[in-house]
Amino acid sequence: MHRIFTLSFASVYPLYVTKVEKKGRTTDELDEVIEWLTGFDEADLHRHLEEHTTFEDFFADADLNPNASLITGVICGMRVEQIEDPLMQKIRYLDKLVDELAKGRKMEKILRA
Repeated sequence: MHRIFTLSFASVYPLYVTKVEKKGRTTDELDEVIEWLTGFDEADLHRHLEEHTTFEDFFADADLNPNASLITGVICGMRVEQIEDPLMQKIRYLDKLVDELAKGRKMEKILRA
């Protein structure tokens, strides 16, 4: 089992916030992206943050957006569409979306609208 699977989502979330805010994006936009990917509403997202849910449990509870498979590209040196482990792929989907947000991509493009 990869170490990231057992990390709490709440321990990584502030890093996501810092990354997007440094580039002029907001926490609300970050939350919108996370909620789009996971199917969580604001209350669900905050519950996972408060409970320090592991990434494994976080994504086990999620209803992944049907358009998540449209997320493509390289993150951490790997093409997200070619990652074989389903949980690792979901984590890298999230990483890719956060990167796109931080790079200033339009929200419609990030959310695959």
